[in-house]
This record gives sequence, C-alpha cells and structure tokens, in this order.
Amino acid sequence: MTSQPTLSKAEKDPGATGDPGNGLQAGLKNRHLSMIAIGGVIGAGLFVGSSSGIATAGPGILLSYALVGTLVVLVMRMLGEMSAANPTSGSFSAHADRALGRWAGFSIGWLYWFFWVVVLAVEATAGAVILEGWIPAVPQWAWALIVMVVLTATNLVSVGSYGEFEFWFAGIKVVAIAAFIVIGGLAVFGLLPGVDSEQAGLSNLTEYGGFLPNGPGAILTGVLLVVFSFMGSEIATLAAGESEDPQRAVTKATNSIIWRVGVFYLGSIFVVVALLPWDSKSIVEDGSYVAALDSLGIAHAGQIMNFIVLTSVLSCLNSGLYTASRMAFSLGQRGDAPKSFAKTTSRGVPLAAIIASVVFGFVAVFFNYKFPDSVFLFLVNSSGAVALFVWLVICFSQLRMRKIIQAEAPEKLVVRMWLYPYLTWATAALIVFVLGYMLTDTEHDGRKTVLLSLLVAAVVLAIAFIKEKIRGGGGPAPAVKARAESDLDADEVSVG
Repeated sequence: MTSQPTLSKAEKDPGATGDPGNGLQAGLKNRHLSMIAIGGVIGAGLFVGSSSGIATAGPGILLSYALVGTLVVLVMRMLGEMSAANPTSGSFSAHADRALGRWAGFSIGWLYWFFWVVVLAVEATAGAVILEGWIPAVPQWAWALIVMVVLTATNLVSVGSYGEFEFWFAGIKVVAIAAFIVIGGLAVFGLLPGVDSEQAGLSNLTEYGGFLPNGPGAILTGVLLVVFSFMGSEIATLAAGESEDPQRAVTKATNSIIWRVGVFYLGSIFVVVALLPWDSKSIVEDGSYVAALDSLGIAHAGQIMNFIVLTSVLSCLNSGLYTASRMAFSLGQRGDAPKSFAKTTSRGVPLAAIIASVVFGFVAVFFNYKFPDSVFLFLVNSSGAVALFVWLVICFSQLRMRKIIQAEAPEKLVVRMWLYPYLTWATAALIVFVLGYMLTDTEHDGRKTVLLSLLVAAVVLAIAFIKEKIRGGGGPAPAVKARAESDLDADEVSVG
C-alpha cells in the first residue's frame, strides 16, 4: 500500500501529445498560465469574506492573513517541487497516488472534486444575486442557470477558450485590486488630492482598542475565517499539464506565490484597516472593500465592487469547473473513476468529466434554492475543511516524493522545499493545529465543518480501502504501471 513506485517518463500527463481523443492537449499559453497563477490566489472570498475577519480580530487580522499566507507559501513550495518534476492534471492527487498509495490519490482526488462542485453552486448563486440586483426581471435561479451554462460551454470548446476567459477574468481582478491598493495607500499617507480621507491614517491600526482589541486569541479565530479564501492557489499546478512548457510554468507560479500573497492579501487588507476604524459598522454592513471606497467619497463604490466581485465569481466558476473536470479526468486515467472520464474529444476536452462535474453543480444549485438550510448547508459544511486535508496530504506526499525523485532523477528537482524535511513537518503540524482549533470553535461553525468534513472523508477513505482490497494491492494504478514497465523495457527511467 505504500511501496515506492518508479517514476517514469511516460507518467507525464498525456496532454501534450496533441493526438485527437488520446488525451489532454497543450492549449494553454504562457500568458494564460501566468494570469491563472496570479488570479487563482485572489478568490471572491477575499472581497466578501474579509469583513467578518476584521470585525473579529480588528487590525490583528493582518497577522491572521500573514499566518495563513505563510502556510500557503510553504504548501505551494512543496507542491511546486513535485509538480515541476512531474507536471500532471492530477497534481497533488497523482503525486499522493505514487508517494503514499492508491488509497491516498483516490481519496484526496474525490474530496477535491467534491469541494469544487459544491463551490460551483455557491459561486453561481452569489453571481445570480448580483445580476438579479441589476436586472430584476430575470429571476435569481435563471441567472444561476445562465452563468453555469455559459461557462460550461466555454470549458467544452477547448482548454484554450477556458484559458482566454480566465486570462481576462483574472486580469480584471488583478487590475482592480492593484488600483485599490495604490489609491487607498495614497489616501492613508495623505497623498491623494481632492479626496476626503480624514478618517484614513496609520493611527487606525492602534487607536481603537489597540492592534489586538479582542486579545491574541482573535488571531486564531481570524485564521479560521480567512483560511478558505486562499483555496485556488494550487490551480496553476493542475493547469500546467496542458501548457506549452509545464515545468517552466510550475516553477514560475511557485516562485511568485510569496509576492502574490503579500501584495494582494496583506497589501489590500492593510489598506482597508488603515482607511477607517476596524469597528466601523459600514465594514460589516457594506463589506470591507465597499466601506473603504465609500470612506474616500468615491461615487458608486458599491456598484464598482459588485462588478469586481461578479468578475471574481465568474472566474471562480470558470476555474472551478475546469479544476473539477481535470481531477475527474486524472481519476479516470488511474482507474479510480469511470473510464469515460479519461476520454477526450478531438480538441482534447474531457467531455464526460466536464458534464459529470457540472451536473452535480446543477444539483447543488437546486438544493441551494429548495433546501438551503438542510441539504445544501450539509454540502457546504462537509466540504469546508477539504482545503486543509489537501494541504496535509501535500505535506506527507512531499516527504516521500523527495526521496523517490532523488533516487530516480535528482536533476528534476528544479524547485526544492526549504529546510526539508523540518519545515515540511512544521507545516503539517500547523495544519493539524488549525484543524484541532476549529474543533473548539462553535461560534463560527468550525466544529461542525471539521466533523462533517471528517465524516465525508471517512466514507471516501472506506470506499478507497474496499476498492483497493478488491483490486488486491496498493501499487501504482494499472495505466501508470503499464507505462512504467514500457519505459523500463527501454532502459529509460526518468521523472515525468
């Protein structure tokens, strides 16, 4: 179950072959990957979810974001090490399959797929609320259906069309948040002419009850509130398998994660808490970014932010469908999902994987409108801690994968985890600590989220072990094993 499989050249994702119906195709350009990497770390949760964190921790929310940001940087470094050596659409699920055993790849792959198809419903509903506010003649459920259909069509055309849409969606997010930081930063330091910014100033960080008005414990509570807004930073490693230069794309995305987290998260949140007092009612009532813009007297701040949030929602929907379908494709390749999931069209699109993902998304949207406080709430809570499970699996996979790569092809270690293995173990311990702390949180449903997520994870793990017992072994998946044997016959062993 934990035997070390040999890494082979043929284990590289079949995406770059370009053979019709024979796998994914290299349809993503370098500019697509660059923007996917940058935009992936800016989720809609940053715009709409930061208010509760600020209200809970005050200016100290900066430490919460810094702590989670550091965690994400370390996890992405580990994932980058493995993905640069072997770029694949299965990303961490495929790495876990090889490093820990098929049970691990199966379990984390399906949990991740489950997470994203639930996100499809959440984001479709959020987008529908904004669109209904603009055009009330169209009912909310119809808007949710429209955005899902449009983005499904985008993903069905080709990976290039997904990349192009995401390039522009992410571009709008990046430009908007960069402009917010520049304008807000100038106002904080009194350098923005013609704008009423009397409330702005660094004094807002300490004057209203101090930097930690609710005590040091609020930092950890803030962590629970913001940790899930970082999910999506790993999308670039899944998309790399369909890029022109996978290794270069992964390396670039991994090396840039520090400034992306620092600028877009810490930079923008710093501007918010410096522009107005953390306990301002407008932060909770209007949203942190809208309140910050309103404090500067910028006209139509609410509608401007609604447009930016809608763009973020559409970006998340677009990437969520792409990510879920590619994970399903990878699971199909490894024999852990229906074989049809691994079949592609002449354009290299995994049709069945996309359709299955979007159908579940439509069902989840239906539950959101029909049973919002029962079935849908269960889906949301039971997928809530999956991000932390994924990060934990990445840690344990990297601990083993480093040894495998060093033994087989050390030249493929173009990205290396810092202070291996000590920092990897420390990161895993921090993730376990956060999960443990969530169990003590009853005010923000942390306990319920962890327990329900553990329940779903236990069910998936049980299925994985039963499936493995029936198959009679935990080595590499049949397709991977066959390709590896083919390479060994040719006396050619290298990393993907």
